Amino acid sequence: MKLAILGYGVEGKSVEKYFKTHPYDNVPPEDIEIKIFDDFKDEDIDGFELEDYDVIFRTPSVRPHYDFKKYEKETEYAAEKPHWTSATKYFFAHCPAEIISVTGTKGKGTTCSMIAAILENVNEKLYGKSAPKTYLVGNIGNPCLDVLDKIEPEDNVVFELSSFQLWDLHIGSYIGVILRIEPDHLNVHKDYEDYVYAKSAVSRYKEPTDHLIYFSENETTKGLAEKSKAKKHAYPLLQTKTDNTEKLSEKNEAKLKEILDSLSLPGTHNQENAEAALLAVAARICNGSLNDFLESDALYESAKSALKNFKGLPHRLEFVRELNGVKYYDDNFSSAFPATDVAIAAFEENPTVLIAGGKDRGLDLTNFKNRLKSAKNLKKIILIGEIAKNLASAGSSDSSTANPKFEIAPNLETAVKLAKTAAEAEFAKKSAIIVMSPGAASFDMFENFKDRGEKFQKIVKELK
Repeated sequence: MKLAILGYGVEGKSVEKYFKTHPYDNVPPEDIEIKIFDDFKDEDIDGFELEDYDVIFRTPSVRPHYDFKKYEKETEYAAEKPHWTSATKYFFAHCPAEIISVTGTKGKGTTCSMIAAILENVNEKLYGKSAPKTYLVGNIGNPCLDVLDKIEPEDNVVFELSSFQLWDLHIGSYIGVILRIEPDHLNVHKDYEDYVYAKSAVSRYKEPTDHLIYFSENETTKGLAEKSKAKKHAYPLLQTKTDNTEKLSEKNEAKLKEILDSLSLPGTHNQENAEAALLAVAARICNGSLNDFLESDALYESAKSALKNFKGLPHRLEFVRELNGVKYYDDNFSSAFPATDVAIAAFEENPTVLIAGGKDRGLDLTNFKNRLKSAKNLKKIILIGEIAKNLASAGSSDSSTANPKFEIAPNLETAVKLAKTAAEAEFAKKSAIIVMSPGAASFDMFENFKDRGEKFQKIVKELK
């Protein structure tokens, strides 16, 4: 048997490792010949003679339908190529436990981690040492095939799914979560419609007995939910009037407020992520009833404790330090405008200095520039990278006149020092914030978002 792997990043290496010791369709590993294709462009694929292979694993970096001339609306990707698959598709077909699928443009990793933290706390409280295990996999950085052998039927799997993993996934899960969806990755997807269609796999392949948690204040997400057959659970819970959402009792509404108030992460968006996480866990444990979940003292206390102690993920509005009355936050996971918009809103009560900018991917920056110009809490904006000059133009209707609110820095170290000076001046009035939330890819100046965030934190921790 001949097996091809397109792309050799973390997931590609995981596929190779797995099938060196596991059969594929009853073919033993010693009879599987693995060929790896790496460092190529879409147009190179036609020359790989893939028709000679029995199965082709594409990794998320590879389009499932690399020839867009054959693409039509509502056509399922890879339908013409049944021997094409992915680690995600293989996992969904072979996982013995229930899967909680989570997607969206911003907050996937945080919501997944919250779900996992609550499930672990709840199960430990209910079952002690014999508690089912919880596995957090997918786009969050943990390859799903690395843990497939360990999973038992009673365990929990929380799977963070990017649009690239969902592109050709035609298998549903018992519980799906769709967060806010905004334009993103349009340099890879054909258009926004294509991006949304990929995301819709979480809601599309559902049965009436399944559950779908969705953000009701986003029209795109709401539209996907309306088409789904699943039982629907909308959030935000304390504001929404959606008919298909279970109404909380007055007592349980107060309990929910207590849980959200105990959350240490900043921003309304993180409270919304926590609500989505609680609904997902209620779907898993109480068949979707958050009232039943909150009425159990053991479940309520376990969830509250899990979220109170939840520290968030690295480089997602991560608190770094406080110096001279100024708090520094690292939001370097932000690679698109919607993420930066969330970061700005998280500190709307505080004078804020924003460090933003990065690689120019040729995207429309109109909304980004308008937000920078209109946000009242932004007292200074320090810009870096290829898109710095473009973003700085938001500061003035006259390109010949510079706006002192915007400043371009030649490198990250200078940007941090400029931000420090500006924020400490604002601190004399009220507690100030410095947040680095680039809203752009990192590849013009850094290896990746992690490298960018680590360098930012190092500079900040060395400040005096």
